[in-house]
Amino acid sequence: MEEGSPDCESESERERIRNICILAHVDHGKTTLADHLIAAAGGGVVHPKQAGRVRFLDYLDEEQRRAITMKSSSILLRYGRHSVNLIDSPGHIDFCSEVSTAARLSDGALLLVDAVEGVHIQTHAVLRQCWIERLTPCLLLNKIDRLITELKLTPSEAYTRLSRIVHEVNGIVSSYRSEKYLSDVDSLLAGTTAEALEDYDDNEDVFQPQKGNVIFACALDGWGFGIREFAEIYASKLGASVGALQRALWGARYYNPKTKMIVGKKGVGANKKPMFVQFVLEPLWQVYQGALEGDKGLVEKVVRSFSLSVPPRELQNKDVKVVLQAVMSRWLPLSDAVLSMVVRCLPDPVAAQGFRISRLIPKREVEVDGVERGLVEEAEAARKAVEGCDCREEVPCVAFVSKMFAVPVKMLPGQRGEVGNGYGEQGEGDSDECFLAFARIFSGVLYAGQRVFVLSALYDPVKGEESGQKHIQEAELKSLYLMMGQGLKVVASAKAGSIVAIGGLGQHILKSATLSSTRNCWPFSSMAFQVAPTLRVAIEPSDPADVGALLKGLRLLNRADPFVEVTVSARGEHVLAAAGEVHLERCIKDLKERFAKVSLEVSPPLVSYKETIEGDVSNVLENLKVLSRRSDYVEKATPNGRCVVRVQVMKLLPSLTKVLDESSDLLGDIIGVKSGQTVKSLESRRPSILENDNPAEVLKKRILDAVEGDILSRNENDKDHAEKCKLKWLKILRRIWALGPRQIGPNLLFTPDIKAESTDSSVLIRGCRRISERLGFVADSSISDSVAETSSHANQALCMDAEHLETSVISGFQLATSAGPLCDEPMWGLAFVVEARISPFSGQHDESETHQQSEQYGIFAGQVIATVKDACRAAVLQSKPRLAEAMYFCELNTPTEYLGPMYAVLSRRRARILKEEMQEGSPFFTVHAYVPVSESFGFADELRRWTSGAASALLVLSHWEAVPEDPFFVPKTEEEIEEFGDGSSVLPNTARKLIDAVRRRKGLPVEEKVVQHATKQRTLALFFWAEKLFPYRLQACNSESSFMVSVGFKFSFAVKWHA
Repeated sequence: MEEGSPDCESESERERIRNICILAHVDHGKTTLADHLIAAAGGGVVHPKQAGRVRFLDYLDEEQRRAITMKSSSILLRYGRHSVNLIDSPGHIDFCSEVSTAARLSDGALLLVDAVEGVHIQTHAVLRQCWIERLTPCLLLNKIDRLITELKLTPSEAYTRLSRIVHEVNGIVSSYRSEKYLSDVDSLLAGTTAEALEDYDDNEDVFQPQKGNVIFACALDGWGFGIREFAEIYASKLGASVGALQRALWGARYYNPKTKMIVGKKGVGANKKPMFVQFVLEPLWQVYQGALEGDKGLVEKVVRSFSLSVPPRELQNKDVKVVLQAVMSRWLPLSDAVLSMVVRCLPDPVAAQGFRISRLIPKREVEVDGVERGLVEEAEAARKAVEGCDCREEVPCVAFVSKMFAVPVKMLPGQRGEVGNGYGEQGEGDSDECFLAFARIFSGVLYAGQRVFVLSALYDPVKGEESGQKHIQEAELKSLYLMMGQGLKVVASAKAGSIVAIGGLGQHILKSATLSSTRNCWPFSSMAFQVAPTLRVAIEPSDPADVGALLKGLRLLNRADPFVEVTVSARGEHVLAAAGEVHLERCIKDLKERFAKVSLEVSPPLVSYKETIEGDVSNVLENLKVLSRRSDYVEKATPNGRCVVRVQVMKLLPSLTKVLDESSDLLGDIIGVKSGQTVKSLESRRPSILENDNPAEVLKKRILDAVEGDILSRNENDKDHAEKCKLKWLKILRRIWALGPRQIGPNLLFTPDIKAESTDSSVLIRGCRRISERLGFVADSSISDSVAETSSHANQALCMDAEHLETSVISGFQLATSAGPLCDEPMWGLAFVVEARISPFSGQHDESETHQQSEQYGIFAGQVIATVKDACRAAVLQSKPRLAEAMYFCELNTPTEYLGPMYAVLSRRRARILKEEMQEGSPFFTVHAYVPVSESFGFADELRRWTSGAASALLVLSHWEAVPEDPFFVPKTEEEIEEFGDGSSVLPNTARKLIDAVRRRKGLPVEEKVVQHATKQRTLALFFWAEKLFPYRLQACNSESSFMVSVGFKFSFAVKWHA
């Protein structure tokens, strides 16, 4: 075995491994902290004096230029006898996918929070990621020095601020625990699981300084401490044990100097300071204030008291920061405090995998017999090996690849022979980049040259040959590396618990996959991403001859970035989807300089919209009556006149629309439809769904809870009315025929009222309540159909035609909801009732033959599809259509003096302010607002420009919201006519401008004036035409810049030139 591979033949060796990641909001100090840990335990790759400035794990040029982390990087550290695999992750929301890849491979997390800025929105996100992946977190409060030097807080004020941050972080974790607790209680009451409430414990907070899992630090200066460090310092002086002092140095504990005892609040008088203030913060404040005020005696006293070896050159430095860093980093070394906490508080792979196994490989209940029983037993044996982190050679080797990353060939340590097919694409071996897999071994031993099976997330070993071949491949591992930041170290083998880079998998893995030495193994569950790639642009080469290079570059970029999406639009454009502007800029730069290496033309951002209608959701009962009304509908007939379609439309409740939109992956599982997003990324609720026996019951409960909560919130004072609305909704939810678009969208198609009688001989296309049956709203949909069939007087052939045309009605509904009437954008939050009736064909004999031919070739079915589509679109246009746009939740931080310019920028971006509050003890304001996605491009640059770089903003996709303006506004009331006249002078409103922009981009007709000031344009064109074709001379005619053009023929004419 090569050096660096952990030898875990004994239990003690496996207990000396730690796999951790660093998580935080952007600019809270993750990479600076990593520098100090690498300088202390990285084998000398970073000099201690350069720690915090070299940013060792940010080795990309773009990372160094922007001073932010853009990808997750790993390095192996040695701390005593322990091996620590450290993964640094980005804090910017655009690169949240890298946080997901880092969290999946880790067992614990270091959560950083800025002591000045406090908890931010990305702090919530990374805590959520820890909770989803079942990581054990530790807390590090960074930038403590800013409380002294910038905010000028007293020790007591600083203690209040620090305790508030710890309490706030604990509150976030507690909310996740409560969410799980409530869902487990519901499951227990429903009888769906017997293991509810298995690990719930609310007796104590997660982060407690007295437990040792909270560090107070200044990463830039390299110092930090926990309660334990000061407890060891004061144990001999106060005559108390280290354990007792550790419990007393945080919270409402006070020291009585007379009795030399630790007491509570009741045991001391007024104006007493907590022990944390008296024994921890005040000495720190004295050192800083002494250095800042030039009192070298106090600094030298600290050096002598703790026998610190500080060079006199550094103590005599005129720069106060250099003196403080030299003293504090030797008195309270940051690396020792953090790494000792990691070893003491975070779990080893054996303990962690036993706790995380239900998330990594959920338990599967499969009833099989015969040959399949052996397959399941082998798969369960592999799962058992992962659960126990078994590192014996005879057990199945299982690893998980969280991402593929590109490395320049010249960076590989002397193994160019295996790079020929590094991309895994035939004919691409001449590239300068090689793809490596970022992986962790969860059981067994992995060797270079070993052949393994590559399993996708959809692989099922029980299904065998018929469906498993497309989700399983066999590959040979060309090489194994230990990652040392940008550097790579070759190893021959690695055992369970190791994090490695693997070469030779470029042609087998696109984003992530499971590696197994046996084909009978359950794949790991998909990773949960915080956001979806919403920023889309169209890309084409500047030179059409470079299309081939662009296609190759897009394939490589799609493999190298775990979150980017590359698609081809209906118009044939190559569309690149990214998480945000910074992410998109990096992708374009990589395409130009690394992968495609050609000049590119990038379109303006392609913003997605949705189409809906105006609806008074406050009066739910009246809206429901629309669906039973016989007059409020749109009627259209097929060209042959055989089918008449009537369509009614209603707006769904916002809460119901939101549930349907967020549960598209679950709907795909229930209905049997897989969306592209389902395979790529799953929501955070996915673990609880996978562990549930009946996902339909989960979704049904969500729908009912959403409907009931929405109704009760709107009818708090009228319980009877709320009960009527609830019963009406329960009744109508039993009639769900289909969902759209893509069969899993947030629009509903209800079956028509079969009780409605027909006066003629036509037959109603009844539809099937298939979705309601799948969701459990009705027991059996065949009962109502049989009733309708016995009451029908039509002949059997007409009934069969109606039954065959049900799919045509659904297809028309799907087409209509996927492209609305305003600008061909998907519909959102609408309910349709389609009542289609077909009549018997009454015509001559030759016409009857034509009819039979049309039925044979499906012409009539196509007419029904087109008619249903047109009728649905017309119904939307008739019901006050509105455009819905995506909204970002924006969190801004700015000093007080820049509030005015910041609000000016927000007003130009159509932002809506939610709240503003001043951060306690600081001159900063925190402002929350909603900003439309269409107005967000260039927002950060404009904000920095107008506030001189003092304000910062973070954008997170929040929700969809309808634009309140009517795109077809025409003055109708007396006040409107008085203000706008007859409507000819009304300027296009925001909604109409957005619609016209989308229609123009898609090549749809737009009502706009193409020619303005036609007289001016015509005379100018005439002047230049005369100038080019005829010999002339110009003579000034008057002061209004009129010219006489004399033509060489027998005529002359005057042209008026408007300067």
